[in-house]
Amino acid sequence: MQFFQFTEEQEMLRKAVREFVDSEVAPHAKEWDENDHCPVELFPLMGELGLCGVFIPEEYGGAGLGHTERAIVLEEISRHSAGLGIALMTHHLGVAAILYYGNEAQKQKYLPDLAAGKKVAGLSVTEPGGGSDFMGQKSTGEFKDGSWVLNGRKCFITNSHIAQVDVWTVVTGQDEKGRPIMTAFIIDGDTEGHAPGRKENKMGLRGSVTGDVICNNVKLAPEQMLSKEGAGAKIAMTTIQEVGRAGMSAICVGILRGCVEESVKFSSERILYGKPLNKIQAIQFMIAETRVELEAAKLLTYRAAGLKDAGLPCSTEFAIAKYYASEAAVRAARRTIDSMGGYGVINEYPVGRFLRDALASIPSGGTSQVQLLITAGATISGK
Repeated sequence: MQFFQFTEEQEMLRKAVREFVDSEVAPHAKEWDENDHCPVELFPLMGELGLCGVFIPEEYGGAGLGHTERAIVLEEISRHSAGLGIALMTHHLGVAAILYYGNEAQKQKYLPDLAAGKKVAGLSVTEPGGGSDFMGQKSTGEFKDGSWVLNGRKCFITNSHIAQVDVWTVVTGQDEKGRPIMTAFIIDGDTEGHAPGRKENKMGLRGSVTGDVICNNVKLAPEQMLSKEGAGAKIAMTTIQEVGRAGMSAICVGILRGCVEESVKFSSERILYGKPLNKIQAIQFMIAETRVELEAAKLLTYRAAGLKDAGLPCSTEFAIAKYYASEAAVRAARRTIDSMGGYGVINEYPVGRFLRDALASIPSGGTSQVQLLITAGATISGK
């Protein structure tokens, strides 16, 4: 039996990311949350550190690492700013769609700038008619006079107002059984007719931008199609299942770690009845519960990431990890607030942000009920 542990190189990466977070993220996380500001100005710096292109091969300017390393990056960032974590996570969604399904010309065109953080990526799938009903999309793509013409509206899209490379899914026809043919396209952000719409005022994850993205007679050359006509469902669902839920799991592990660290820090400094708060057994139990949930979420997340890196099936494992980590993060944040008494509801402390970020993480990448349906289906079928 082998014990799970990170490699020396992975621990070095964690240390480097933590130093970046301590200097560039932690001092500003409260301000970003209060002002609903996405620090897009950090993307070039994150690019230099290899965070934007962590799993992009070196030949395209990336760090050439894996999804385990990506989870380390997102966990460390989300200890202080889950909002910035989801902005980077969504950038990785657009990257993954192009890396895994793009042709060589598309990879050469887009990946180097995305790896360097010179451009930010997005993935536009969800529509007003529903997020979980993927095949119910109404956005369309029609081939006219040698170009594809896209029309539609996407909603609840992270990086909606900052993405310069946007991967869209649209309906381009129907098959012989009347089912929609879903196709994916790469859209340069400054393409005429492609524009952000409404910006949402979110409860949590406020270090990111979420809103509508609109296509109004957007004309695209045939070479902007990703893979082939009809491949859009596979591209979007695989990317969401194995990159999106993976990222949200890691983000929630980061929130859990933040709860552990904050509860230990506060309970060590707070004196009650003449002794530190953490000398009280009830407080010790609360800290221990959060530690247990952190370790469980971490093991679920990194096991699934390891399967992804090994090229093994991992969709169900990421659904399990995302369900557990997001729900556990909510419980941990609430528990940490309770352990702090009146101080827990004062915004001078980050725990209120942790709770709001954890709650906002639940619908991101599929609600808890969706993750349970996926897990139940796989379990019943013996997978």
